Amino acid sequence: MASEFKATRRVEFSETDMAGIVHFSNFFRYMETVEHAFWRSLGTSVVMTQFDPPLGLPRVHAACDYRRPLRFEDTVEMHLRVLEKRARSLAFEIRFFRVEPGPREEVAVGKLIVACVQKNADGSLQAVPLPELISNQIEVASPSAG
Repeated sequence: MASEFKATRRVEFSETDMAGIVHFSNFFRYMETVEHAFWRSLGTSVVMTQFDPPLGLPRVHAACDYRRPLRFEDTVEMHLRVLEKRARSLAFEIRFFRVEPGPREEVAVGKLIVACVQKNADGSLQAVPLPELISNQIEVASPSAG
């Protein structure tokens, strides 16, 4: 069962500010990158068209604490962990590590909470339980060593 997932990427020039540091808003894009890869690793997506009606996983909370800057061409590892699993929602922690240039160091910690919803005929969204097919593949990660 999946409780953790890692993805790595290189910082692009367009993601930096005038000081040459990754703009804070890009960490939210990075969180989405690793979360989407996590869902793909389970054979699905944040838009689950295999169900009728289709389901989605909108964010109901997003936060990020910044510790050290990332710069153009740094390589960053994004480590997603499942913190909490409820019938209709999941909480993820995403830790960001600069891996190149070394030494490896944590640069930020983010949190996402997503809810499972279906879109009703009138266009409204309704929270629904995660499908068993998906839920059975996910478990809460062991406590982090820090």
